[in-house]
Amino acid sequence: MMARSTSLPALREVWASRSCKTFSKNKSMQITPIKTRIFRENEDLLAFILTYIKKISENSILVVTSKIVALSEGRFVDYKNKKQKISLIKKESSFAIKTKYTWLTIKDGVVMSSAGVDESNANDKIVLLPKNSFKAAHFIREKLRRKYKIKNLGILITDSRSMPLRAGVIGVALGYAGFKGIRDYRGSKDIFGRVLKMSRTDVGDGLATAAVLCMGEGKEQQPLAVIIDAPVKFTEKINKKELLIDPKEDLYMPLFESILKK
Repeated sequence: MMARSTSLPALREVWASRSCKTFSKNKSMQITPIKTRIFRENEDLLAFILTYIKKISENSILVVTSKIVALSEGRFVDYKNKKQKISLIKKESSFAIKTKYTWLTIKDGVVMSSAGVDESNANDKIVLLPKNSFKAAHFIREKLRRKYKIKNLGILITDSRSMPLRAGVIGVALGYAGFKGIRDYRGSKDIFGRVLKMSRTDVGDGLATAAVLCMGEGKEQQPLAVIIDAPVKFTEKINKKELLIDPKEDLYMPLFESILKK
């Protein structure tokens, strides 16, 4: 059964009962997941988005799950066997090592399970990650800004990842456009006047985690979400490498090295 399209005014009416809320200074950030019909392979992503979001306000962020971006790009294959999947994982990764439960991989500078190669909610297919999530986010943003006739619009493409020594998954920003993905506190002072030397906030992944929590990981069928009043800095240009760090500088590297030596 096809869900009805949802306009922004209608969304505002149901936010009190459906939206997820977090609080920033003088604002209440709201995330409204959008229930849709099933997105099909090679479907027009922009047309799909416009079916369910007729209007969006200035300074909003549209969240799009990576799976429907990948499907729109034709980034899928029919599942054949486990050997085929392993081959795809290795091909999609810059680093891959087999572990007890999955393949631990690095793709596009991000540590993730199986290079994002996924069978869940895929209808007997294997879905890969989008070819270039930052490029896809920029394309969606430019098209929708003209359609909605607004200046400040963020686009966030999300996936899921696991955290070291933590059960479950959280959201991750595979790509984004229209807002800064990191907030840098280095050189500023804390509440007691101490100069901060290391502190930075991962805005992109923080928003992705909040959005994925609201959108769900199972059969919720909510591949889109709208965030309003997010504590972000909107910008025309972003640095797609601003969240990446050299593996040698990674906080966990000494731990991993010591475990591998045992």
